[in-house]
Amino acid sequence: MEGLETTALHYVLYARKSSEAEERQALSIESQVKEISAFAEQQGLTIVEIKRESHSAKDTGQRKVFNSMIQGLRDGKYQGIVTWAPDRLSRNAGDLGALVDLMDSKKLQQIRTPSQMFTNSPSDKFLLMILCSQAKLENDNKSVNVKRGLRAKCELGVRPGVAPLGYLNNPNQTKGQRKINLDPERAHVIKEMFELVAEHGYSGRDLFVWINKETGMRTRGGKKVSLSSIYRMLNTPFYYGEFEYPRGGGVWYKGDHDPLISKELFEKVQKHLDIPTREKKRSHTFNYTRLIRCGDCGSFVSADQKIKTLKSGEQKHYIYYRCSRGRDRFCAQPPITEDDLVGEMYKVFDQIKLDEKKLTQNLKREFLKYRNFMRDVFGAEVARQSDDKLNVNAYAQYLLKTGSREEKRELLKSLETKLVLQSRCLNIP
Repeated sequence: MEGLETTALHYVLYARKSSEAEERQALSIESQVKEISAFAEQQGLTIVEIKRESHSAKDTGQRKVFNSMIQGLRDGKYQGIVTWAPDRLSRNAGDLGALVDLMDSKKLQQIRTPSQMFTNSPSDKFLLMILCSQAKLENDNKSVNVKRGLRAKCELGVRPGVAPLGYLNNPNQTKGQRKINLDPERAHVIKEMFELVAEHGYSGRDLFVWINKETGMRTRGGKKVSLSSIYRMLNTPFYYGEFEYPRGGGVWYKGDHDPLISKELFEKVQKHLDIPTREKKRSHTFNYTRLIRCGDCGSFVSADQKIKTLKSGEQKHYIYYRCSRGRDRFCAQPPITEDDLVGEMYKVFDQIKLDEKKLTQNLKREFLKYRNFMRDVFGAEVARQSDDKLNVNAYAQYLLKTGSREEKRELLKSLETKLVLQSRCLNIP
């Protein structure tokens, strides 16, 4: 192989997008392919494959296209690489080592660029390592300089990145002028949002409806403000004048921007959001969730528990079922108590069908016991009507009243008929 002529070798053309600002226009991927193809034709090089990649060459082993090229060299599909410059191949020691190892094993015989050629000679490999190492040094220095610049920017009170909703980045770099200004269109809405939580106990969903239906505020991209964005804003200290950078790094800076709210208001909001009963709510299992649909939007009906402390100190627990708003955030269906929901179930069970095939073994045994009880009390005629609606409905109502939570859920899962909740009434569509 070592004695093959240049024209007898098979080459792979490798083009990778540059991250260097000064080369972006001249060295786009397609520009590289065009220029390198013309160079290969002029030199009489046989290109058997073209590989394009836009992934950074900074980290070892992360480029899928580069890795497939390395495998192609190991498999003997080609013996040479044509590329624009050595730094397109590697900016890290690991990938550079893979190329040199292939040269040592004579599976990679040449690396060609429009201005240089590298072969399996000590001087060429040394030069290749110097050029790729220089590219790595440039990357490392750039990273250090960028981090230094960001720290300096933070110390001046300017948070790097896009300003949060309610503020605008000011591109004007004139000395003495703020680089992050209040957004006159949205700032007052964000401030009122904090006040509604602190003073009136608004929840995230309440704010979602208020912002999108009453204020009409949109993001800078013209989209509705999402529920997750609302919670993220409520937990952003930037609004009272401080910020952490990088996030989670533990280093805080005082911002050189006008605070939108006071720190006291921010802390009051945090206390309101940190509800002590949240974990209790999360671990509570309700009897009829995800078994009934909302009659308006079709979302499942979910539940929550409210605890009211009476003057005597006694606590009353109330369970409410409501639309989960999974399909429509603005669904306005009113909630219903669990007792009233069970009462609604009693009303419609003369219209439902129970699929015994869907019943669990335990529930089937209980169903048979109930039938035997009906036979012993009311006689054989009732037993022969085991599939009659009266028998099924009576059993279902009995179970809803006296059964365990698991039995109630299994019963509702076994219904062939769908149940829909609308205006606090349970209906069958």
